[in-house]
Amino acid sequence: MKNIATFLLSFFLIASSLAQEKPNIVLVFLDNFGYGEPGFNGGGITRGAPTPKLDKLASESLRLTNFNVEVQCTPSRSAIMTGRYAIRSGNAAVPLGEGVYGLVQWEVTMAEMLSDVGYATGMFGKWHLGRTEGRFPTDQGFDEWYGIPNSTDESVYSELDGFAESGVAETFVMESKKGETPKKVRPYRVDYRPLIDRDLTDKALDFMERKAKDKQPFFLYLPYTATHFPTMPHPDYEGKTGNGAWADLLTQIDDYTGELLAKVDNLGIAENTIFIFTADNGPEALDFQNTSLTVETAINGSAGPWRSTLFSSFEGALRVPFVIRWPNKIQAGSESDEIVHAMDLFPTFAAITGGKVPQDREIDGIEMSDFFLGKKQESGREGFVVYMGREIFAVKWRNWKLHFKEQSAWNGKLDTYTMPRVYNLYSDPQEKNNVLFPNTWVPKAALEQLTEHMVSLKKRPAIMMGQKDPYKPAN
Repeated sequence: MKNIATFLLSFFLIASSLAQEKPNIVLVFLDNFGYGEPGFNGGGITRGAPTPKLDKLASESLRLTNFNVEVQCTPSRSAIMTGRYAIRSGNAAVPLGEGVYGLVQWEVTMAEMLSDVGYATGMFGKWHLGRTEGRFPTDQGFDEWYGIPNSTDESVYSELDGFAESGVAETFVMESKKGETPKKVRPYRVDYRPLIDRDLTDKALDFMERKAKDKQPFFLYLPYTATHFPTMPHPDYEGKTGNGAWADLLTQIDDYTGELLAKVDNLGIAENTIFIFTADNGPEALDFQNTSLTVETAINGSAGPWRSTLFSSFEGALRVPFVIRWPNKIQAGSESDEIVHAMDLFPTFAAITGGKVPQDREIDGIEMSDFFLGKKQESGREGFVVYMGREIFAVKWRNWKLHFKEQSAWNGKLDTYTMPRVYNLYSDPQEKNNVLFPNTWVPKAALEQLTEHMVSLKKRPAIMMGQKDPYKPAN
């Protein structure tokens, strides 16, 4: 018996040691936060407030200048969670109605993949991938969640004329643990709008402390809400810069990120923690006027050198800030303009952690661990297909873009072309000078990936929007 006990003790000690060797992952995911907002991308002081903590993070990280997402909130969140184009999961567009939407149980999320290899998984913030039974974060691999199921613009509903009589359900802040039915914590209204990100930060700090104490590798997903309309800084930051609400909010974001980094450092886990700061899509550039609201709103909208806003196929919608820190693994102060997509994080994290990438479906993400670790200069991705909802608007290939349709901004004019417009992103970052002629060779090279993509959709059809569970693919 003694020998068996000794063996079991040794086994568990070895298993515990191996578990601790898996890196923690912290993914800070801002909402509608443009490429040009942080100081490390040319923003900061030019936007009314320096961002010293974010800039320091960038100096300790790999900074990507060509990190791409999908052009709407729900599609981006689907892509980063599943490693797949959002069209495949039935989440190609932000839901506007009150019906079922989000990820079916058949989908495998990043949280499920990491949970399967021993990670504690916590999410604090905006989900936007389901609001009905079976579609919440704790149904999709997260051990715990506090936040909102949908989008932040819903916080103003109770102040708008006609809402009370509309029959539309009010949004609630919710909380749950895996295996439990989410509880409604409080109505999500304007009074809580400026406060929620402080609570999300505190819960994230507590989560890291608990899991570090348990010596369990953890995945912390922190999709903040503050940079989505209505942008209302916490009272502690209101008026702090003297440069308006947006500048105040930039300072808040910088400080909260600094708190997260300080916690990682103080817990002594920095060298075993991958820390990412990025966003779901480009800026709103929202000029909103509504006298029925009793709150001041800010206009956020710097895409840096790139054109347009979210809900467009231009680079301003696609390129967002991205830095990744992993001390002594990822070269500090490095940068790359290689194309990377949010979908690529799923298979890359799987490779790093020993996770399993599903083999029974199309995975569009590319495994890039050698690229991130500096063993390769090339990311391995030459381009991707750009969707607006279920429609293909563009194809990106190397430093070229082909547009079949163009929407000038999220609420702008839509143009459709019989011949694609071709832009050289190096010489024309604003995508205004069509150089199809004499560069008709570009479509020949760029459209191969589109052909392959369409063939894959024929082979394994996309899940329909609003698909209910249970779901099983036909083939």
